[in-house]
Amino acid sequence: MMTVTSTDPSWPPLSFSRLLVIATGSVSAAYLPADLSWLRTTYPDLSVTVILTPSARQFVTPTALSLITGQEIHIDQWDDDATTAVHVAWNKWAQAILVYPSTLHYLARLALGLADSPSLLTIHCANVPVIVAPALPPGGWQSTVTATHVAAINERPHCQVIPPVPVRSWTTGDNEGWGCAPFAAALGQLELSSRGLPSTAAPTDARENDQ
Repeated sequence: MMTVTSTDPSWPPLSFSRLLVIATGSVSAAYLPADLSWLRTTYPDLSVTVILTPSARQFVTPTALSLITGQEIHIDQWDDDATTAVHVAWNKWAQAILVYPSTLHYLARLALGLADSPSLLTIHCANVPVIVAPALPPGGWQSTVTATHVAAINERPHCQVIPPVPVRSWTTGDNEGWGCAPFAAALGQLELSSRGLPSTAAPTDARENDQ
């Protein structure tokens, strides 16, 4: 596997050269263009394929992400052509997978083993590191339901949910929402997993972060 070096000496090389990014319908997806711009500038040799769920298109456009990544942006839905197996192609191509951001709905579907979209089926069949970065509404990270789903995902080989960080809720105006961990931190966790090194993430039990 080719090592991808950084243009910034303060950032270490990556042990994977093909990254699959799945963005779901959270308002945090609106910040993805900035994150991917940083990624392309810092790791110009890293190949990135982006999948948007249909709901993610409310917050970010395929056109913007395509211009930034230089690649076609895929929509997470089955093609009318029943012979098209995009999940197989994505699975063979990806050397690492990052779900950024993940809604609670996507997190639950992933934890329950549902395979009703190409991206979910890709993750279920993957044998590469998978990092899931949730972005949740007020109370979402403290929910017992969330804790159950996080534990289920973290029990799987190669899969890890990294805790979100407290942010201002755009709905209430208070600092009670939960945003994705910083993109660079999520990438770092993916690199640790790729190298088989222990995670440096916060506690995996969502309820331990109750504030």
